[in-house]
Amino acid sequence: MDHGKTGDPYWKPLFDGYAPARAWMAEHTPDVAVVIYNDHANALSTDLMPTFAVGTAESYDVADEGWGPRPVPRVVGAPHLSEHLVRELLDSSFDITTCSQLEVDHGLTVPLSVYCPNPGPAWPCAVVPVLVNVIQYPQPTAARCYEFGQAIGRAIGTFPGDDRVAVFGTGGMSHQLAGARAGLINEEFDRRFLAAIEDDPESLAALSREDYVREAGTEGIELIMWLVMRGAMSGNIARIHDTYHVPASNTAAALALFQDLGDTESAPA
Repeated sequence: MDHGKTGDPYWKPLFDGYAPARAWMAEHTPDVAVVIYNDHANALSTDLMPTFAVGTAESYDVADEGWGPRPVPRVVGAPHLSEHLVRELLDSSFDITTCSQLEVDHGLTVPLSVYCPNPGPAWPCAVVPVLVNVIQYPQPTAARCYEFGQAIGRAIGTFPGDDRVAVFGTGGMSHQLAGARAGLINEEFDRRFLAAIEDDPESLAALSREDYVREAGTEGIELIMWLVMRGAMSGNIARIHDTYHVPASNTAAALALFQDLGDTESAPA
């Protein structure tokens, strides 16, 4: 995206798959996006790795990951919603790290670009960054991530006002970047996951860390962040669009867009 290569033969099938979701989102623009993602040791050192964290700042600068910051707008925060989430999550027995200052790396800005490839001077919505540790053992379990998402959904539901809130669950599908299984992609597992995330998320929440690493690779454990998104939604959802593509570099890439039918005007999507 940053180098204008989305139409190249290698990349075009990937980005063609995003087009229907982008069109739908353009007609259902959220006021706020709660983005579940992981920092890649850019804003947070591996010397200090919270299990769950929430950004509460007015805005977030784009991190320099070694090549200069991505050429995208800085991210505008939604501090009132952030502070509400922190309070409600603490009251739901989740010990939250609060980030009043935070730079955001590609874990957050790339999903925003997948949603809105040409934002101009500003992204179309405010953002609440929610960070999950998926890079340093022991990561939270899939079951705990699903429960975390359910607590986020309850908190969004009690936030005053009528803001339309989207919840982004991010992370690559099966992939492993190092070791004896470097390059691993497990399409069968990925497609089972894409099906179950809609109507049987409990089966995915029942899988252990070791299950995810064995089936999806060491970096494929990022899929537990999808369960945070799914937990934030009700049991009454509609699948608007999905797409699956391999390989995107050394990663299986997918997108699934759901609308929460429990309250179509304000529920997470």
